[in-house]
Amino acid sequence: MSETSAEPSVPRVRVLLAEDQSMVREALAALLDLEGDIEVVAQVARGDEVVEAARRARPDVALLDIEMPGMTGLEAAALLGREVPEVRIVILTTFGRPGYLRRAMEAGASAFLVKDAPAAQLADAVRRVLRGERVIDPALAAAALAAGADPLTERERSVLRASADGSTNAELAKRLHLSHGTVRNYLSTAIQKTGARNRADAVRIAREKGWL
Repeated sequence: MSETSAEPSVPRVRVLLAEDQSMVREALAALLDLEGDIEVVAQVARGDEVVEAARRARPDVALLDIEMPGMTGLEAAALLGREVPEVRIVILTTFGRPGYLRRAMEAGASAFLVKDAPAAQLADAVRRVLRGERVIDPALAAAALAAGADPLTERERSVLRASADGSTNAELAKRLHLSHGTVRNYLSTAIQKTGARNRADAVRIAREKGWL
């Protein structure tokens, strides 16, 4: 009686998915799990949970949304690159802003995709980044080059972001552990660099450019 040998199992790409909206996260996970060679091994809803989840699940690729509580996807990407450098990073976003693309690449991301891209494109990007490729929409790459570099320093960016809720300079100084004059100077410089009329306008411009 002849014996039949079992077919060799195909290695599956292990994926960590970070997205704060549960319906979107579950939909993305379901779509990726339909791919025969991709497996979602971890899901988190906060940016500050990404690194610990990566340490536990040991994914090959991390899909990170930009807007998340605790820590943005861009901040999580930079931290993940330092703490678990073997993981490839794909940034997902609702908005294809040029500034986001530049910051994603600086954070070590291998791909940058908008959420309304076809599911097949996302699965293809996962496979390609695992092969060492970069995956960036050509139109978005051209827009990023045309927009130029982000003029804000990290400190200017953090102070401007903190000011978005309308806090006074004194409140910002206390919250950020800076002097009143230092906060005023950072905001003044940010307003000048963005060509804004005031700090609220600077926040708007910086957000539209993807600098915040």
